[in-house]
Amino acid sequence: MSRPFRPAFRLQEGGLVLVILVLGALLSVFGGSVRLPRLELQPDGSRQRVFSTDANGDKTPVFDDHNKFLNAQNLAQLAKDTSFIAIMAVGMTFVIIAGQIDLSVGATYALASVLGALVFRMAGPEGGHADWPVAGTWIGALSCLGIGAVCGLLNGGMVVGLGVHPFIITLGTMAMFRGVAFVVTKGQSIGGFPAPFRDLVKWETAGGLTLVPLGVMLLVAVVGGIHLARASAGRRIYAVGGNELASRFSGIRVARVKLGVFLFAGLAAGLAALLSLGYYGAATSGDGQGYELNVIAAAVVGGASLNGGKGSALGALLGALVIQMINSGIVIVGIDQSYSQILIGAVVILAVLLDQLNAGWIKRRMTRRG
Repeated sequence: MSRPFRPAFRLQEGGLVLVILVLGALLSVFGGSVRLPRLELQPDGSRQRVFSTDANGDKTPVFDDHNKFLNAQNLAQLAKDTSFIAIMAVGMTFVIIAGQIDLSVGATYALASVLGALVFRMAGPEGGHADWPVAGTWIGALSCLGIGAVCGLLNGGMVVGLGVHPFIITLGTMAMFRGVAFVVTKGQSIGGFPAPFRDLVKWETAGGLTLVPLGVMLLVAVVGGIHLARASAGRRIYAVGGNELASRFSGIRVARVKLGVFLFAGLAAGLAALLSLGYYGAATSGDGQGYELNVIAAAVVGGASLNGGKGSALGALLGALVIQMINSGIVIVGIDQSYSQILIGAVVILAVLLDQLNAGWIKRRMTRRG
């Protein structure tokens, strides 16, 4: 059932690449320049600021003019920010392809983050088990992923077991998960993680590119894309989203498919939370606030149809990059950041409208052929 959509996916993804190139060109031209300190690569791989010395022996930092968008620091920041959203967007794409929706992704991210942080802190310098940082890191990572998976199973289990629309279920769990995160932390920030964990996640190249979040993002997109395009389980997800009743009559276990996509979405949120813990070194109950819009927007802009039966993992990754470029572009051109949500909301509406127009055009073409 997915075969007729594959050319459309390639067209959708090609269009997203074109949009990304156009956005990058516009930001490069109209973003202006910024003065950044000159950094020099040291033999140990670190980067240090370059200073000039005047006649009196006083040192002055050396600055260079760089394009606000096309500079290593901004591009590395863009890649890092995209990775967290893109990982969750791939999970959300699975849910949307199956004809479902998950509004609790930001709250799942927050709950996995704070509960994982509590475990990590026990293995950190401030915890009672600072002598087992490696084992504590593994336990904390599994806790973070496990909480995300449990939240996803709760969503899927209630959607399947209660027969209630996922919008209502996940709207309720969004409040519940975030409420639990607040009660557990009492609104306080949790930090003090083991150094090996933070060093691993924050490991970066000489240009400042953090490879671990970026690598995990690419891995999730590749694995998710192969699962959807090549595996029989992926074809069943498309089938359920395209026509649930027909899928049920054809012998597909619809309940299992729904449980699976919600489980994967929760696991993706837990994975993104794990990476954010390592990068930022702290967690609060307010983490992930508003991520619901960004993640759903990335999936929809990436080609996932809210009617179900259409979407791709690569599209989700590209959609996340578009969303982050919009957020970054607002800062670069000097627009008030309060307008970012307005622009992203408008982009979502436009993407849905284009999807509806495309679906109508395909339906009319098939009618003529028939």
